[in-house]
Amino acid sequence: MRHCDLAAALVVLAGALTGCDVSGGDVTATQAGANTVNGSIHVPAGMHSANVGTVNGSIDIEDNAAVGAAGTVNGSIDMGAHATADSLETVNGAVALGAGAHVAGTVTTVNGAMHLQDGADVAGRAGNVNGHIVLAGAHVAGGLRTVGGDIDVTGTSRVEGGIVVEKSSGWFNFNSREPRIVIGPGAAVSGTLRFERDVRLYVSDKATIGPVMGATAIRFSGDRPPD
Repeated sequence: MRHCDLAAALVVLAGALTGCDVSGGDVTATQAGANTVNGSIHVPAGMHSANVGTVNGSIDIEDNAAVGAAGTVNGSIDMGAHATADSLETVNGAVALGAGAHVAGTVTTVNGAMHLQDGADVAGRAGNVNGHIVLAGAHVAGGLRTVGGDIDVTGTSRVEGGIVVEKSSGWFNFNSREPRIVIGPGAAVSGTLRFERDVRLYVSDKATIGPVMGATAIRFSGDRPPD
């Protein structure tokens, strides 16, 4: 999905929620799910819930909980350890996956960071437009994608489907800063690493990567690049 399509798709979420019979204020999910307009959603630990969605508010999915699709427009999404979801989507907000958390589909945000902890697993693609993406011993099967965000693939992280840094265009043409991409020691990225704009690409001499298009990899030793 191109970044402009992602933004449009997520804005539809706002219209869908505001057009439904939903409550206002903070809510706690039940097995039937939860929707609200101006409020956060809490999914208790161990709860098995259907879809959850809000317009202005965060979504907190506690340890060992399970939800269907989780989406918000203005707010973060936080998954606890070993929690599961079908997909995660936000427009303005960060996304965090705890240790061993699993997402069966995609994880997407427009303006927000992503942090995937040890053992977190995303079966689809993970991507944003702006915001730092950090994988700390995590697995992403569908590749990573960004426009202006930095990416750190650390520890024993594995990425299949490559990495794409898209060219700034349309709404996001203002971002001229070069993204910084680091593939750390012990990490592996299979598939093509494709860069449609200038980036700083650092690859550990103990990392494994696929073919690189549009950039020159700078090899480094030790835990981090020198800069």
